Amino acid sequence: MILVFVAYLTFFFPIESKEKEVEEKSPKYKAQMKKLWQVAQTSMKERKPFRAEKALLTILKFDEKNAAAYNRLGILYAKSQKYTEAVECFEIAQSLDNNPASIHNAGLIYLEIGAYEKAAMAFRQAIDLEGDVASRYIALAKAEEKLGNSKKSIEALENAYELDPKVSTLRQILAIYENTGDAEAVTATAARGEAQIVKDNEAKRRRAAARARGATVGASKAAASKKVASTSARKRPTGTTTKSKSAPKIIKPHAGRKRL
Repeated sequence: MILVFVAYLTFFFPIESKEKEVEEKSPKYKAQMKKLWQVAQTSMKERKPFRAEKALLTILKFDEKNAAAYNRLGILYAKSQKYTEAVECFEIAQSLDNNPASIHNAGLIYLEIGAYEKAAMAFRQAIDLEGDVASRYIALAKAEEKLGNSKKSIEALENAYELDPKVSTLRQILAIYENTGDAEAVTATAARGEAQIVKDNEAKRRRAAARARGATVGASKAAASKKVASTSARKRPTGTTTKSKSAPKIIKPHAGRKRL
């Protein structure tokens, strides 16, 4: 019996698994999955959580290792304030696919429920995988600030500002310095904020000027095209026809002449 079981595992079980995999990836299967994804996405946009949840759970019923479905389901549970279920979904998604977005989402839930150590750990892990996203550092800064680590929070915010220089990030840094009572750092950060506002306003003016120049050039081209079309229409003869000088003369055969 043992030999028969070993033979089954060796020869027949891989064939059955392969046939099942091929069947699941058939056009009909793909069409069903696509339809379920559309239902889930539409339902989430239309704020129909129960319908979206049903569609996502149906996807996971057929594909238990679909990390994207677990991630979307976690987002759905988070919006419904079902934080325990949300964290579970994000952790499963992370175990299936080491995606920084899933880890970051789990960190946001930990931050929401007050598990600041876990939140900071999740954000650091997400940064290790994808360290060029400013929002990851901003989230880490919030967790570190809740833990009372002002220095680490400022460091994370400075990294975020380096990736995406925004006045709002400098204001967060300024608020931390004000809470710690560092007057010198408050003055320096306030000056940085004012300089950034000047840069942003100058960039806005340049973009507005570029759009105005583009609109002017477009209008000039349209007017020139209209003028050319109008001139061509005036030069075109109307109501008369002319015979072409190079047109061959057609000779009609006489009645008694034979055609060659």
